[in-house]
Amino acid sequence: MALEDAFANFTRRDWDQESPDGTVRLAVIGVGDFARNRALPGIADGSYCETTMLVTGSPDRTRTVAESFDVPHVVDYDAFLAGDHAETYDAVYVATPNATHGRYATVAADHGKHVICEKPLETSLERAREVVDACADAGVTLMTAYRLQTEPTVRRMRELVDDGVVGDVVQVHGGFSHPLVAHAGPDTWRLDPDLAGGGALVDLGIYPLNTTRFVLECDPEGVYATTHSSGEPFDAVDEHVAFQLEFDTGTTASCTASFDAHASSRLELVGTEGKIHIESPFGGVVPQEMVVESGDVRMEYTGPPVDEVCEEFDYFGYCVLTDTAPEPDGADGLADLRTVEAAYESAETGCRVELE
Repeated sequence: MALEDAFANFTRRDWDQESPDGTVRLAVIGVGDFARNRALPGIADGSYCETTMLVTGSPDRTRTVAESFDVPHVVDYDAFLAGDHAETYDAVYVATPNATHGRYATVAADHGKHVICEKPLETSLERAREVVDACADAGVTLMTAYRLQTEPTVRRMRELVDDGVVGDVVQVHGGFSHPLVAHAGPDTWRLDPDLAGGGALVDLGIYPLNTTRFVLECDPEGVYATTHSSGEPFDAVDEHVAFQLEFDTGTTASCTASFDAHASSRLELVGTEGKIHIESPFGGVVPQEMVVESGDVRMEYTGPPVDEVCEEFDYFGYCVLTDTAPEPDGADGLADLRTVEAAYESAETGCRVELE
């Protein structure tokens, strides 16, 4: 591939081959900040999904949100579990705290509804397998909400790697930091290990982990990790984490994540013949800036921003409408949780942990 070809039609939806008719009606379960400020607008701006129900612990307080997005039904969690208004939606988006993902996803599957579930699928590999099995038994689509897999810059990076533009990938460098308490306060559920399943690794480190696996199209065979917490309010979870992934191709990925550092993210691949750098891939809005070096040639691309959340829901809707298996499926979610659990084991033992 010539480098200039890589930047042509940069934001193309290479997955959208059929342009299906209709929409997938969604019940959004959990109406927190991300659902209100990113998911609901992204769904509304897209083509293949529409929100027809909100599920919340505070229906009265959520009706204003429902009105602003023209959502006709608002119910509480018990009503959802009981199947109220099940005829008004085709799929659910699970955006509740991690430890509750399984309960709502499996009930949705029992109701015959497709599922897009925030990552991680659950707080343990065992519990996540129950979600995957429930969706498989019900014959419904399950997508783990890895929105970066639908983001154009990341997809173009994978294409460049596939085409050998940088030769064999030798090193990956990824990091994501976010000052959590400054934005969410010390009482956020993300600092409760029972609800979150972990700290910076689970909430932030999973971004470079999953994106690295996606771009390289393979899973790590070993991991070494260290964690550190300085005290309250991070005393129950990992405040900072560093982990190294080893792949059977000889590639290593060095990744970091932090709940208590200046907001920053990065992703860079270094190969035998070049490198690729994406500016701020994990911060929520990718600026569509990429630098590619291949041999003696260096090119930079800067394009218009793309709403990765809108891309994610349109991709999910497309998969449901066309009966296409999503790439970030349940198995993808399980692979990350397997690595996360191995990383925590490594941090506790101080030893490299081999992955199956």
